Amino acid sequence: MSHIALFLAASVAITVAPGPDNLQVIARGISQGRAAGCVAALGFAAGVLFHTSLAAFGIAALLRSSPLAFHILKLAGGAYLIWVGIKALKSQGLASAHERPPQPLRTVFAQSVIGNMLNPKVTLFFIVFLPQFVDPVSAGSVAAHMFELGLLFMLQTIVVFSLFGLCASAIGTWLKRQPRSGAWLDRLAGATFITLGLRVALRN
Repeated sequence: MSHIALFLAASVAITVAPGPDNLQVIARGISQGRAAGCVAALGFAAGVLFHTSLAAFGIAALLRSSPLAFHILKLAGGAYLIWVGIKALKSQGLASAHERPPQPLRTVFAQSVIGNMLNPKVTLFFIVFLPQFVDPVSAGSVAAHMFELGLLFMLQTIVVFSLFGLCASAIGTWLKRQPRSGAWLDRLAGATFITLGLRVALRN
């Protein structure tokens, strides 16, 4: 499987697994309708650019100063992904999305962007996730390549989250009726994280 195909598969699995962002998109869709759900999806996706920028410039600077440090970061990132994967496998899933009070659409967008930007766990995730798909020898500009990956991640997030927003009512009902379904999605994401981590650890 090519780097891009593997990156897309991992990104979709990560995006689909229940978490604060996609559950908030579902909550907006349930409480305010499809338009609000889609606007929230766009807001959370837009926040990805912020984390991509931090990761891209930081990793590029690290590679310029010390290729060995970049390699160590990738190994540490692999271990981190395996740890996150194990936690996801142990998760019990999320049974429902909590509704939030109605807000103007511009407020929904702003709250989604800011909520994503202020989440340090997302920044940490991007710092260890994106470098797994960067070849410092053949990628040319590492920062440019990471921005390309970040943009691709953002685009698939828009698609997946928008589908969540459009189908919020049905998804919310499904999660309530089948609380264990979220756990199975977490297991899918967990297996993806562990596979990525092992891929890094075993690659020469």
